[in-house]
Amino acid sequence: MSEDPDIGTVAGLLEDETARRILTQTSQEPMSASTLEQRCDASGPTIYRRLEQLEASDLIVRQTRPDPEGGHHRTVYEPNVRSVTVELVEGELELSIDRRENMADRLTRFVEEI
Repeated sequence: MSEDPDIGTVAGLLEDETARRILTQTSQEPMSASTLEQRCDASGPTIYRRLEQLEASDLIVRQTRPDPEGGHHRTVYEPNVRSVTVELVEGELELSIDRRENMADRLTRFVEEI
């Protein structure tokens, strides 16, 4: 996502208990939707809907990882945010999101600095 979502979108997501649980649970370790369904005590459709909303706002990322037990792969989710700040600046509310830097971005930055 190239630009931050608006304050209303982020506030709405953070107001939602299931979305907050998804963020807090996945901050401990990346989790699949089925694991989140159990940990967040929510239905599968609710979990997938919140994951979709969190992804659209670039607050969570999806990764595909090998599944050593099943021999295939599985999709896991992890937060893409460290902090969300709302500031009152000259009569306007401003939202800033401090996102995590993924490995590919770190590697690119490292190579570019050489």
